[in-house]
Amino acid sequence: LCLIKKLLPHLKDRRKYHEEFASSTSFHGVHNTVHTQSKTRRVLWLLIVAGSLAIAIWQICSRFIYYFSWPTTTTVVVEYVEHIKFPAVTFCSLNRFQAHAVNNLKVIFLIWNIVSAILQNVAVEDKNSWELNDFLLGNQNFSIKEFTRNNGFYLNSSTLLECDFFGKPCYPQDFEHVFTEYGNCFTFNHNDLPARRVSLSGRGLHLLFDVQQDQFTDEPTLGYTDAGITFVIHSPQELPRFDGLGLLTPVGMHAQVAIRQLKSIIQEYPWGECKPDIKLQYHKTYSTNGCLLECKARYIQDWCGCLPFILPGNGTECDLLKFYKCVYPAVDYIEIKGLCTVGTHNSTCPAPCEETDYPTTVTYSRFGGEKAINYFSTKLKKSPEYIRQNLVRIEIKYHDLSYKITQQQKALSISELLADVGGQLGLFCGASVITIIELLEYIFNNFCWMCIFLLLKAPEIPQWNNPSQNQPTHKQKKRGIQEC
Repeated sequence: LCLIKKLLPHLKDRRKYHEEFASSTSFHGVHNTVHTQSKTRRVLWLLIVAGSLAIAIWQICSRFIYYFSWPTTTTVVVEYVEHIKFPAVTFCSLNRFQAHAVNNLKVIFLIWNIVSAILQNVAVEDKNSWELNDFLLGNQNFSIKEFTRNNGFYLNSSTLLECDFFGKPCYPQDFEHVFTEYGNCFTFNHNDLPARRVSLSGRGLHLLFDVQQDQFTDEPTLGYTDAGITFVIHSPQELPRFDGLGLLTPVGMHAQVAIRQLKSIIQEYPWGECKPDIKLQYHKTYSTNGCLLECKARYIQDWCGCLPFILPGNGTECDLLKFYKCVYPAVDYIEIKGLCTVGTHNSTCPAPCEETDYPTTVTYSRFGGEKAINYFSTKLKKSPEYIRQNLVRIEIKYHDLSYKITQQQKALSISELLADVGGQLGLFCGASVITIIELLEYIFNNFCWMCIFLLLKAPEIPQWNNPSQNQPTHKQKKRGIQEC
């Protein structure tokens, strides 16, 4: 109704409006197609304008397609600093249990395989299931957690012979106990103390271990054939992860480890695979390993009504029977069904937005010469053969006081996209934002006039009445015709 009240402009006025727009618009080439008298030139300019507009639209569409493919670039920056934080280092012995702890040590290894299957894929052979069943029935109150803590690898003055951190002595009390797939392990610098910063390269953590093979044992039939110390270097805010990342130093060897610090910054989805809104319940810093452990803990606690001590959480600890009857099958089911996945943004545990790794370079040499062997033999009151078969020296230091930042960045931002669009419009059409507003105003005015024209010229809609009620009689028709 509002449009009908307006008068339809005269044809001359509309033609004048079109000519004025073509003359005044900042869209290049349009006025040449209108004011040129020669038909040949007019057609030529019309082709030029149409071709330029088509190329501009094609280029703009390609830029939008490229932008919505979420492209990224990776930059690598090396920063040199005067002080750098020292990482956390977790040490474990390959000899997991003491030989005198229990008569049937093979069963303990089988039980520990079931426990460590939560952290790594370890299959328990069916031929040993009858031994496990007999042991579980006869030892229902047996706690594998307390047994491992009391009879596994321990760290004291007899196993940690020397400890030096940047010229200052360190002690077993500086290490934090943690359970891993290797049983009892101990983490140095677990609190990320501000004082533990490197100021000079070439110095670091120096350790001398005595693995005491005569008190600890392996089970060769189950695949445990090595003796020595395994360790992993990780961020103090993250849990140690040995699967594929652990370094091994066998007995009688001296390992020199040079480390670097590598920070990785990943863009959030859809440019990258990280999701910054994910928070962990029992860890301050998000990591894929911590997320994976919490995911398994939730499923196991829901299905079994208890929580394995090796997983984070505050649930009731699972006993041995539930470990064997429920937890182990649940872990297998989680792996088969892929309930806890790691990697992409749509997985359970996507990649962290920021992560710190410590690439290492390790060199080995035989531990001690003849004089060093005799020195330690006299000091420890052990035979030279014992020194060669039990002592392990490890040195961990920074390669230099620098760290490398690998940062994933957006290849095309919103401002760069607008700049590309404006560049294409300016190059081929000489257009700008003002030109686009002029075109929109021109199209809007013509659209209103078209609507007014259609509304004024539209025929009246006929009234369809019910013939049974509103149809006039023959006399009424006749009277109406006569009156008309």
